[in-house]
Amino acid sequence: MCFVVTKSFLVSCCLPIFLMGMRYYFSRKVILHYLDCALHTDMSDIEQYYMKPPGSCFWVAVLDGNVVGIVAARGNEEDNTVELRRMSVDSNYRGKGIAKALGRKVLEFAMLNNYSSVVLGTTAVKMAAHKLYESLGFKHVGVVEHYALPGMTRSLLERMFFQVRYHRYRLQLREE
Repeated sequence: MCFVVTKSFLVSCCLPIFLMGMRYYFSRKVILHYLDCALHTDMSDIEQYYMKPPGSCFWVAVLDGNVVGIVAARGNEEDNTVELRRMSVDSNYRGKGIAKALGRKVLEFAMLNNYSSVVLGTTAVKMAAHKLYESLGFKHVGVVEHYALPGMTRSLLERMFFQVRYHRYRLQLREE
């Protein structure tokens, strides 16, 4: 279509490269802003956000003296749920069951503290993450299209070149 409009082979060949470059630029920009936001909010004071509030906790997976994974749980007294948050495993240690063990730790915590369900939200694009949640018993309950990550400006160019789907999961532990 580009060639039909411009009659230029050069422009037709360069356009996909330009578009991929724009996608890369905005993806990187949004992700770096998101990480900056995370590092200046809850991850800047893990004790305050996850260790002090009742019904919340934070775990670290250590292997051979190295931190290889983390996960947090944040309780919500209003609806008697606990949210699984910040699950992350070092890319060099993925596929070894660490994420599953961390997820089970949150489920165990939720049962010990009499929560009725565990919820989580993820923007993960890798199917392995979604399969992990389902293997732990979570049910996919919805998708929010064009989700805005913290730190996103929602500018026209950002919306054109970077879109996020936010998947919500829930694991019902007991009926209320």
